[in-house]
Amino acid sequence: MTKNLFVSAICAGIAAGLIASLLQFLFVIPALLEGELFETGVRLHFDSGGSPQSDRGAPGLGSDWGRHSMTVAFNIVTYTGYGLLLSAMIGYAALKGITTSARQGIIWGICGFIAVQLAPSIGLPPELPGTIAAEVGTRQMWWLGTILATASGMGLIAFGRSNLPLAGIAIIAIPQLVGAPHLDVFFGVAPPELAAEFVTLSLGTAAAGWATLGYVVTETLKRLEP
Repeated sequence: MTKNLFVSAICAGIAAGLIASLLQFLFVIPALLEGELFETGVRLHFDSGGSPQSDRGAPGLGSDWGRHSMTVAFNIVTYTGYGLLLSAMIGYAALKGITTSARQGIIWGICGFIAVQLAPSIGLPPELPGTIAAEVGTRQMWWLGTILATASGMGLIAFGRSNLPLAGIAIIAIPQLVGAPHLDVFFGVAPPELAAEFVTLSLGTAAAGWATLGYVVTETLKRLEP
């Protein structure tokens, strides 16, 4: 059983990492590179005359294959790690008599997306290069606490009995009510339209990666069953 969990996590991590990388190269990285133009001052959103207009258009991906290769490798490693957690939880559910089909695996993946990506982004959305924010340590603590609270809360909602689902909702809400750490002022250098687009593209790509992860994990586990 343990071997099957590892194999399914690795297969799913590779598949999800490649899908996420492809979508990032098509959508997210161009927005990221465009944000770097504003970070470095090559483009200015507010020029010396105070105009809020600025040119639109992402630069090409270029030939920095080292950077691009690291992006793909990082995605595969990250999603493999997520796959290990996901396969372990699906395996634990199987021990409790809860079988998971490939289609249901997509739901598991979407739940992972909600816990790890969507819920933390409510307070700390993905940021363009050059965005000035609160101290990293406090943001990381809130981010990790939000993931743990959201995952625990969804577990109680899905599998809890009696009033436990209500407790799960309360647990999910706690970090959002506490609020993520933010500065008292804004320091944005990039157009807000670009920042919003970057957030949307980043979350959409992550959702696709997680859905792929959940599907491949469960499908691989099914095929490895004796």
